[in-house]
Parts: sequence; structure tokens; C-alpha cells
Amino acid sequence: MAEQRARGRGRDGAAEPTPARRASDRGRYGRLSRERVLASALALVDREGLSALSMRRLGTELGVEAMALYRYASSKDALLDGLVEALYLELEERLTADTDEAPDWRAGLHQNARATYEVCLTHPQAVPLLATRLLAVPLARRPAAVLRDHERVLSLLRGAGFDETAAAEVFRAFTAWLLGYVSVELRPTVDNPDETDPAFRLGLHRLSAKELPTLRETAAALAEQGGPEGLAAGLDALLDSFTSGSASAASG
Repeated sequence: MAEQRARGRGRDGAAEPTPARRASDRGRYGRLSRERVLASALALVDREGLSALSMRRLGTELGVEAMALYRYASSKDALLDGLVEALYLELEERLTADTDEAPDWRAGLHQNARATYEVCLTHPQAVPLLATRLLAVPLARRPAAVLRDHERVLSLLRGAGFDETAAAEVFRAFTAWLLGYVSVELRPTVDNPDETDPAFRLGLHRLSAKELPTLRETAAALAEQGGPEGLAAGLDALLDSFTSGSASAASG
């Protein structure tokens, strides 16, 4: 009888309920970690875009059941927030690897902007999350790496002499310029990459010459990226607007 109960039978011989099986988190490359899960999710998005990301698909990539991933991301939204975290962790790594010490606050902001630009161009498919997830997540609930970036930028501004109100204004303008610039840089303009003729490559024949003459004329220039040089020039112009003749701002 003891042996029967040990095999999952009660005293009346009926089968006892067995606990739900815990999904193993030992995948194709060993036991999972949050870092491995996020790195695999980011690699999947890099290859196939955000629409390809799901718990099931990520589990297949890692060689585990989808349920095993919920220990590292409790929901799809949490997984997306994790991708934002991964982008900002990569930003931190780039800033740490930059051996050029910023001589002042403006140079520090330029370093941050350039490193962010490089991260975004490395992972263009994930860039929309920098807007959509940060629009959905309150400040205090954002990933720690995101909060550290906020702290880094604000510390540069406060250290330069901007008061609390002015620092917040510059922070908002800096963030808007940086993310806006990246979004424009990554906006697709090529209609048919296999075409050698520039006009057909851009699909200008799809644009009405009568209704959109200026857009057609400017399309080739819009297809060119401004690069880090354009980012830096725009940032300087933005910062000048806060430092020139502003009593609340630090001197340049």
C-alpha cells in the first residue's frame, strides 16, 4: 500500500493529482538568465522585426518552452521593456568604452547623443520601443538603465549651473531632438532597392508631380542621412538657444 501511494495512489486506490510540471529553463545553450533572454530577444528583433517577437518564438530560439521565459519577463510588455533596458545597457557600455573624457557639460551631452545614435543604428528594428514603451511606462517604473541615463544627463546640466526648471527644459529638448533625429534617420525612403535609376529607386513615379512638386524635388536629399555630423550640428544649435542670453542657463 505504501508503494502504491508512493506511485501517486491514495488509500482508496484513486489517482492523486500531481503538481503542474515546471517548465525547464535549461535551453539549447545551458540554463537561462535574464541577460541571455534579452540578448536573444534583441537578436530576433534585429533579424526579423518586432512583429516576429513572441514568447513562443523566443522560447524556440532558446530551446525552451515559452512558459520558462515568464521567470525572466512576466508578460509581453515586460519583455518589450526588457528590450528597452538592453538598448540602454548597450549605451552604458559604449559610454564606458569611450576613453575621451568630456571636458565640459556640452561635450558630455554630445558623447551621450553620439552613443545613443550608434546604438539605434545598430538596432533599428527596436528603436520604435524608445517611444512606445516610454510613453506607456511611468518614470519611476522604467528600467534602471533608462533611469541612470536620465540621471546622467540631468547631472551634467545641474553641474553646469542650470537650475531645476532650466535643467528640465533642456533635458526635454535634448531628448526630443535626439530621438526625433534618430527616427528621421531611420525612416525608410527607398521604394525599390533593386533599381539602379535613382528616380525609380525612390519611387518618384508614385508621387504626383502636380500635387507634390516640392516633395518630389526634395526626395533625393531626404533619402540622404544626416549622420553624426547633422546630429552634432543640431544639438549645438539647440544648446545655444538655452545658453545665449538666458539668465537661468549656465554660460557656454
